[in-house]
Amino acid sequence: MGLLRQWASFAKRLVHVISKPIKGDSSRGGMVVHPYRGYGSQNEIFVMGRVFRQAALGRAIPRHGMLRDTADVARRIFRRGLADAQVEVRIGDNQLCVSTDRDGYFDVHLPISHTLPIDVSWHRADILVHRADQTTVRTHVEVYVPPPEADLLVISDIDDTVMFTGVAEKLKMLYRLFVKKPHRRTAFPGVASLYQALHRGVSERAERPILYVSRGPWAIYEMLETFFQINRIPVGPILFLREWGISWRRPWPRRAEEHKRDLIDRMLTLYHDMPCILIGDSGQHDPEVYIEIVKAYPNRIKAIYIRRVDKNSKREAAIQRLRDELVGTQCDLVLAVDSILIAEHAHAQGDISIHGLQAVKRDVEEHRNNPA
Repeated sequence: MGLLRQWASFAKRLVHVISKPIKGDSSRGGMVVHPYRGYGSQNEIFVMGRVFRQAALGRAIPRHGMLRDTADVARRIFRRGLADAQVEVRIGDNQLCVSTDRDGYFDVHLPISHTLPIDVSWHRADILVHRADQTTVRTHVEVYVPPPEADLLVISDIDDTVMFTGVAEKLKMLYRLFVKKPHRRTAFPGVASLYQALHRGVSERAERPILYVSRGPWAIYEMLETFFQINRIPVGPILFLREWGISWRRPWPRRAEEHKRDLIDRMLTLYHDMPCILIGDSGQHDPEVYIEIVKAYPNRIKAIYIRRVDKNSKREAAIQRLRDELVGTQCDLVLAVDSILIAEHAHAQGDISIHGLQAVKRDVEEHRNNPA
């Protein structure tokens, strides 16, 4: 019975999270807008999102509880992206209007001609969406712009780098997230303190940009948001997910490594005056993609941290050969069995404080002593 109750709790919590994005329309249905957290610089900002048409909720459905959540999950499943909606984005005195594509997505690239305040890192972007046959929708989203003192860009994979088994084993990951203790079952030990240390830097006040990438679809965005919050991992734009929708025109999602390479190129161009650290895992193509990045951007990449997720000797040998390709460059490739090794290298490089290193060691040791 205990296991049955756990799975019932899992199902209830999972349904509630999945239904959460639907609730903003107060059951009225119609046009709804889901913007994703943005990012940028003092020269340009980027905001993505999607516009949907979704069904209204019948009056017989209660406003709260499992039945309401289940009905909202059904509405989420059957909603559709809304094409040709006009999306106006304003941040400060800067404004741009774009149209949604055939799947309802908008991707705003807004040049900054009126300077944004430099005493804050998160800025509010106001969004106005209208279409002739729909009620106009107003919303807003946060946009991250690094402060002038930010001295390092961190780009990190999520799946099998920050969290266990990411998209490869969705049900197991969701069970860990919503049933087991989140800090013990979803994030790798020491990840929260490591990323906090990288975000704050040696000064403890750097507020460096950390940009996260996932192989998963945009549909899991809210679950990743929840994961970051409950595991105390520094919030950054969870930018780099893919749309996995299948159609006759596009029967397969784009290859993950191509997608990741293009997005890293975009980030290195945007933050052209910052050195960069790349973090990934040994299980996929991260080492190969990152080596190509080093070759394309000489002297930009300070370190590549690869979390070892298995004990495959052939894979370790392949990564060693990639490490040999970096001889003569300023970049180190570190194959790490835990977060401590990454933190020790980052501290030796002058990228995190001694307090940050100690916090990582403390968290990893605590997990070793209390693994349950």
